[in-house]
Amino acid sequence: MKRQIDTPIDDDVIRTLHAGDMVTLTGFIYTARDAAHKRMYENNENPFDFAGAAVYYAGPSPAPQGGVIGSIGPTTSGRMDKYSPEMIRRGLKIMIGKGERNDSVVAAIKEGCGVYFAAIGGAAALLSKRVVSAEVVAYDDLGTEAVRKLYVRDFPVIVSVDSFGNTI
Repeated sequence: MKRQIDTPIDDDVIRTLHAGDMVTLTGFIYTARDAAHKRMYENNENPFDFAGAAVYYAGPSPAPQGGVIGSIGPTTSGRMDKYSPEMIRRGLKIMIGKGERNDSVVAAIKEGCGVYFAAIGGAAALLSKRVVSAEVVAYDDLGTEAVRKLYVRDFPVIVSVDSFGNTI
């Protein structure tokens, strides 16, 4: 099943998603990688409203001349596993990355009515073409790992863990 979904996403939409569904996202998503997750976790900070928001585990390369953003492929989600259950408890619902999630993250996704989307690894240059705008919103000192607010159009993902705890 292929669907187009706009962000932010509410629980009613999340509950309609099933492991293996192909989805395109349009709307705002936020980037955050290891260093940003560590800072959010340790400082008990939410640098943006987690409600219905999507966090993309990515650190984009610099934008080419005249471009919005450089290559922006997903990073390995397992590096965020120690922080994710707490972020989900704080209201985070949607995560995008690559690779499997550990059992505690899957349980937190199920308990918090969340979803984990897998983005296509190795397609960073193609994914950057789906980004319409980008701005740093937190932790500018982290460089490529700063939290960015992106507006994406038809960003392709696959439901990897659904709100029922089913995985692909």
